Amino acid sequence: MTTADQYLAELGQQLRVDAVRATSTAGSGHATSSMSAADLMAVLLARHLRYDFDWPEHPGNDRLILSKGHASPLLYAAYRAAGAISDEELLTYRKLGSRLEGHPTPRLPWVDVATGSLGQGLPIGVGVALAGERLGEMKSRVWVMCGDSELTEGSIWEAFEHAGYERLASLTAILDINRLGQRGPTRHEWDLDAYAHRARAFGWHTVEVDGHDPAAIDAAYTEAEGVADRPTAILARTMKGRGVRAVQDLEGKHGKPVPDEAEAIEELGGLRELRVDVRRPPATTVPRPAGGLDIELPRYAVGDEVATRNAYGEALAALGAALPRVVALDGEVSDSTRSEFFAKRHPDRFFECYIAEQELVASAVGMAVRGWLPYASTFAAFLTRAHDFLRMATVSGADICLAGSHAGVAIGEDGPSQMGLEDLAMFRSLYESTVLYPCDANQAAQLVAEMAEESGLRYLRTSRGADPVIYDADERFPVGGSKLLRSSPDDRLTVVAAGVTVHEALRAADELAAEGVPVAVIDLYSVKPVDAAALREAAERTGCLLTVEDHRPAGGLGDAVLDAFRDGREVPRLVRLAVETLPGSATPEEQLRAAGIDSGAIATAARRYLAGYGA
Repeated sequence: MTTADQYLAELGQQLRVDAVRATSTAGSGHATSSMSAADLMAVLLARHLRYDFDWPEHPGNDRLILSKGHASPLLYAAYRAAGAISDEELLTYRKLGSRLEGHPTPRLPWVDVATGSLGQGLPIGVGVALAGERLGEMKSRVWVMCGDSELTEGSIWEAFEHAGYERLASLTAILDINRLGQRGPTRHEWDLDAYAHRARAFGWHTVEVDGHDPAAIDAAYTEAEGVADRPTAILARTMKGRGVRAVQDLEGKHGKPVPDEAEAIEELGGLRELRVDVRRPPATTVPRPAGGLDIELPRYAVGDEVATRNAYGEALAALGAALPRVVALDGEVSDSTRSEFFAKRHPDRFFECYIAEQELVASAVGMAVRGWLPYASTFAAFLTRAHDFLRMATVSGADICLAGSHAGVAIGEDGPSQMGLEDLAMFRSLYESTVLYPCDANQAAQLVAEMAEESGLRYLRTSRGADPVIYDADERFPVGGSKLLRSSPDDRLTVVAAGVTVHEALRAADELAAEGVPVAVIDLYSVKPVDAAALREAAERTGCLLTVEDHRPAGGLGDAVLDAFRDGREVPRLVRLAVETLPGSATPEEQLRAAGIDSGAIATAARRYLAGYGA
């Protein structure tokens, strides 16, 4: 072994020792999963990674994503070796208030995305590589370290296919094939050919390597860097718990510290204080995606019938012209979501992810890592397939915008498989999310622009059918607001609606007014954050709120209204209409009627309430 290779071997041992120390001090954590990949990390850190730890936002930095996030002790040990964290901080692993959490999060500035929910790192890495290669940025590499257990996740193979199709040569997947999962052997154990065959089928270059031979690992990384027309998968045969007899390649040791810390450290050759001078990327003058917003949104005449999905597409195209950092992604339904308007106007910033909703959201998160503002769209119903990616995006603090079209029973004849009836609940449940639901085209256009000014995860729910424009094009719709559309001093209850049910509520209000029963109507277009002040005022003024939504009753508009009263305030009388049936195929009008959320149902519910309380 050469002196250089001996240094790499020693560095690998140091990373193992530090993983042992961190997990033993914490009394928990994945020591053995860290130890299997230590040599892979050592060679990457010392020989191939280009990264400025003093400038994590440097556009020329390579990106390192630890998809096997449970091996966080290895990542933190690498940060210590690079001088980014101290030994004292390393030993705060998993303690209250520490940045070194059980699975990595962007509380550490060198962690781009939260990982630990397996199967997400590689799909996100595809998005990072897409941005780097397709959007004119300085070329840098994307290294993603995966475990073999997560290679059974469908999202991993969505990523393999997408990266192979796009020929992302800057992307390298390092596959730590250590044979053992949480409860026993993995599906293919050490059959590297099985993994290589699959990767090559998706258009990847593959390299099989002994994951504990520094020279062979170095050669494999160099080979990957030289491949110019496709991504590379390095399949490394490793041993879980490498170097410590009490845990090496043994079942039942997953997710635990080693049995005897001192003995393990001695067996690994003792403590070391090696430091790695990680290569920095070259100085750059590459401009970052521009900010600022001066947009000419589409304008629609009051009374015209326009679908909010159309307004979404036209406003998104206008936003793309005003804000060059906006990119759009779609799941092969851009002619339905209307993101095709953006694609035609800005083809260089449009990304087709095909019918792979997990990869769609992951690519959006990856592009956000590089400073772009993604708008990703598909049917509202299909976004539920990517719920875990959305959940983890909020842990990452990712700035992404989602649009779900074809919401609710109002889509009509396509039937329940295409109807988004759970999406509001899903998005409302996400940490610090923003959820918007426009009822007309001018409102939808304004909200597309409003989303660009917000942070975190934002969701816009759009409708398939055309509804009358009720707002002037100059009307403004701040996030967290609402609009009072009908009001009189004699109102006897308040109907709270959003999206398609706003129009039904207005018809019901007109019908009731003709009977001498005035009711107020609130358009609660901001479902989260909700306009608590307006709802409290309406409840105090009219005594009853009647919510109506094209959504399941759990987690939707009705529950959002209740949030306005959760601080100890007295909850008003509340009548709730929502979709509680299992729809079939029918016209939109028939669907709304059958679900009990059309104007007739609203008027009937109002009459019953008023009759019951003697009003």
